[in-house]
Amino acid sequence: MTKLKAVALGGGHGLHATLSALRRVTDDVTAVVTVADDGGSSGRLRRELADLLPPGDLRKAMAALAGEDEHSVLWTSLFKHRFGGTGALAGHAVGNLVLAGLLEQLGDPVAVLDAAGKLLGVRGRVLPMSNDPLDIEADVTGLDEDVRDVRRIRGQVAIATTPGLVRRIRLTAPNGRPVGCPQAVDAVLGADLVLLGPGSWFTSVLPHLLVPELHDALVRTRAKKVLVLNLVPQPGETAGFSPERHLDVVCEHAPELKVDAVIADVDSVPTPDRLTRAASALGARTHLARIAAPDAADRHDPEALAGCLRQVVEQTGVGGTDPWR
Repeated sequence: MTKLKAVALGGGHGLHATLSALRRVTDDVTAVVTVADDGGSSGRLRRELADLLPPGDLRKAMAALAGEDEHSVLWTSLFKHRFGGTGALAGHAVGNLVLAGLLEQLGDPVAVLDAAGKLLGVRGRVLPMSNDPLDIEADVTGLDEDVRDVRRIRGQVAIATTPGLVRRIRLTAPNGRPVGCPQAVDAVLGADLVLLGPGSWFTSVLPHLLVPELHDALVRTRAKKVLVLNLVPQPGETAGFSPERHLDVVCEHAPELKVDAVIADVDSVPTPDRLTRAASALGARTHLARIAAPDAADRHDPEALAGCLRQVVEQTGVGGTDPWR
């Protein structure tokens, strides 16, 4: 499987989990990372430096694919380090500042990530889903006295922490229309395997489907497409969501998208039949396994997820015949 070309789309800790599993399956991994974060260190840098891609999720993806030699381990540790204290640097990750500085010097986000990847010995490649920083807007109900009233809220943090019910999201860009990173689009079109999720469903997973060029590539690619579901609903944006509801909102946001498999933790699916029906609407079969970390019910175990991915690859016939077609 070392020749398998895999692409994982997402952001934050969810994408880190997927990448940590994928690197156990293949040496050819490309991470396509959301660029709409407006919180924490990334949000502060976005506000202070115009047109800056939020670096936090990009940094986390590089750390997941970093090399294991002494040089790479040192640089990865430095990129993760956060300044303490109460001054202007407090809370900033060193890697975020390095990426911001490289972007001011090189200008091209892809060149920046390739250069930083060499420092960390990244095995594979990390790309932004767009070369422009994006913002997320959401239609939310349940925030007013009449729970049916729809209110529009803006920003990744606001959406992720809303006490209301997120109904739909959209992306905005500096020039109005989000444009996909060409290298990310090419990676999806040339892949053997494409993974979407896990992660914050409305703010890390679904945004990739709303970039027109990426959406088109995901629909057109001949790669096998796999959705990896979260282990538990997230407070705020998916509170109260069943596993099948996560698939329903994918259908609502990208009705033309079809996938081949849906992976979920067997202990997090109370009604497998409902998940099976929801997966069939996407053209997929479900694959249930124990993939939660033994010590954390809300975190995927990379080794278990890698084993599950190997089984899906074999069953879907990536690189050979496909028994499902």
